[in-house]
Amino acid sequence: MTETAEKLRVDKWLWHARFFKTRSLAASRVKTGAVRINGTVTHKPSSNVSPGDVLTFAQGYHIRVIQIDALGERRGPAPEAQALYTDLSPPKPKSESKEASNPRFDGKGRPTKKDRRTLDLSKVRHLE
Repeated sequence: MTETAEKLRVDKWLWHARFFKTRSLAASRVKTGAVRINGTVTHKPSSNVSPGDVLTFAQGYHIRVIQIDALGERRGPAPEAQALYTDLSPPKPKSESKEASNPRFDGKGRPTKKDRRTLDLSKVRHLE
């Protein structure tokens, strides 16, 4: 009867699962109300989470939906951290504009070594 359910602070769990680099960063995100536990906004880093809970929060430009599978005892390596949760987030859309964000040399962007050689050869031939 004295069996207690496993619980851990939400900021500590987010840090254990390696979603935030430091525990204080995780706590500050929770304080701003950017984290939801089972759909309810929380402002307390001391809020407890347990296996089966679903966390929703923004990470970068993507919304993460995470189901807690286990509570960590320490902040271990990445494979150990990834075993603590199941990612329920929709897959990230593929960026069709990947080349647009990193263009090849066609008058814009930084030329490659091959492009520079071609430019140098065309200048030499132009002077002849």
